[in-house]
Order: sequence, then structure tokens, then C-alpha cells
Amino acid sequence: SDSGSDSEDSSLSDSELQEAFARGALKPGLNVVLEERPKRRNDTDGLKQCLAEFRQQLTWVERLDVTLGPVTDPVSQSASTSDAVDPENDFQREMSFYRQAQAAVLDALPRLRKLQVPTRRPDDYFAEMAKSDQQMQKIRQKLKSKQEAMERSEKAKQLRAMRKYGKKVQIEVLQRRQKEKKNMLNAVKKYQKGLSDKLDFLDEEQTSSQGNKKGNASQRTKKGPNAKRRYKNQKFGFGGKKKGSKWNTKESFNDVSSFQSKVAHNKGPGKGGRGGKGGKKALNKRPGKRARQKMKNRAR
Repeated sequence: SDSGSDSEDSSLSDSELQEAFARGALKPGLNVVLEERPKRRNDTDGLKQCLAEFRQQLTWVERLDVTLGPVTDPVSQSASTSDAVDPENDFQREMSFYRQAQAAVLDALPRLRKLQVPTRRPDDYFAEMAKSDQQMQKIRQKLKSKQEAMERSEKAKQLRAMRKYGKKVQIEVLQRRQKEKKNMLNAVKKYQKGLSDKLDFLDEEQTSSQGNKKGNASQRTKKGPNAKRRYKNQKFGFGGKKKGSKWNTKESFNDVSSFQSKVAHNKGPGKGGRGGKGGKKALNKRPGKRARQKMKNRAR
């Protein structure tokens, strides 16, 4: 029975509930009667009375209030009224504010000059800062630390990108080498099994190695001596050939124009002749290292 009554109550519509509330069939406390909102009214007399109570009779220079309409539009040569401004149009609304402020300035500046009130800041005027030097120093340090942190993060990002790119290049090189090795092994297996009689893979390997050698040689030739070597060459010269510079050649061996028989046979004055100082001691003297080297060169 209780479930049936609940279902009947829930099946009642809003209109039936309103009629039951109007008859007084509903129990009090479950529903609240909403009172009507008070109507707004424009109490002009009360507003004027409040204004008269807190108004102070001060001079204009103490109040600096200006109430004017917008200035004349230079294009249309007429003052734009408030009815002509569309409140939904941002440009027209801002232009009306600008012209009204312009009219107030054009009216207030002559009055201030007439009262000898300065309207411009002097050139030698120094205003005190709102914040102290310590506070500005803290702000400067904070901005500097933030900039350094941004630079560090940017450098780290670049390093990560470079490492990623280097790893990618390394993987590509390894994959290419593995592919070349695999192709080489397949070609060798085919040749061993007699499926192919071509040895082109050997020629390709030789040409690639020769190309690498030529590239390295060209790089070495293009590089040239370093700055230290160039400076020494400019200061001391190249010096010519050192090793094997005293060896005889075919032309020097056949050239006997500077040959002197007296000197060669120790017959000159004072060179160990029979009547000279040397005597038999000079003949029996063992030739030096340089003379022995010359003798060997001549024997060659």
C-alpha cells in the first residue's frame, strides 16, 4: 500500500500540485512561498539630498572636475552624440571616450595656465623610485639566473639533438656495412657453389679502397703544413736536401775538372811529400772517415 501511494504521489503533475497547494491540502513546512522582488525606483529627491549632505564647496583647482561632451569630429565637422555611438562597436565606443577626454583637456589646460599651475614636468626633475636599490638588485639577480637557466636548458637540448643525430648516423653506417658484408658473403657463396662465375664484387671492393686512399691523399695534399711550419720556413728557409747530399752522381763522377794530381798524390809543398814535413808518416797515416766514405762512393 505504501509503495502504491508513493507511485501515485510521484505521478502527480505540477498543475495538480499547484491546485492542491491553492486548496490548502498540502502540509505546511514542505513548501515555501516566494515573495515578490521589490521593484526598483529612481528616488531623485533622496539622491539630491545625499549629494547635498556630502558636497563641499571647494574651488575648481582643488576639484579639477570637467564635464563636457565629445570634441568636434574633424572629418564630419560635428560633435558625435551618445545616440549615434553603437555600444557594441568597440571602435566607436573607444573613439567617443577619446574625443570626450580630448575636449576635457582642451578646456582644462587654458584654465590651469591662467591660474599659473604647471602642467609639465621640468627637465631637471628626478622622481624617487618606488622600490629600493636592494629590491631592484634582487630582481636583477633573479632575471639573470632565469636567463642562465634558459641558456643551460637550450645548450642541453642542442647536445641531446647532436647526440641523437650522431647515433642515427652511426646506426646508418653500421647498417650499410652489414648490408655490404651480407651481399659480399652471398656473392662468395654463389661463386663457390658454381651458381655464378663473376668476380665483380672483388673489383668493387678494390675500387672502393682505392677511392678511399685517393681521398685521404687529396686531403693530405690540400691540408699543407701548419702555421708553425710555415713560420719556420719563412724565417730559416727550406735548407734543401740533407740526407744523401754528399753522394756522388754519374755527372760528378765523370767531372774531373777540379782534380789536382799533386794534391791527390801528396806531392805538393807541405802536404807530406818526400822532402816535406810529413815524410813517410803522412803516407802511412790512415785516411779519415770522410775520405773512406769518398773512396767507397767512387768504388760504387
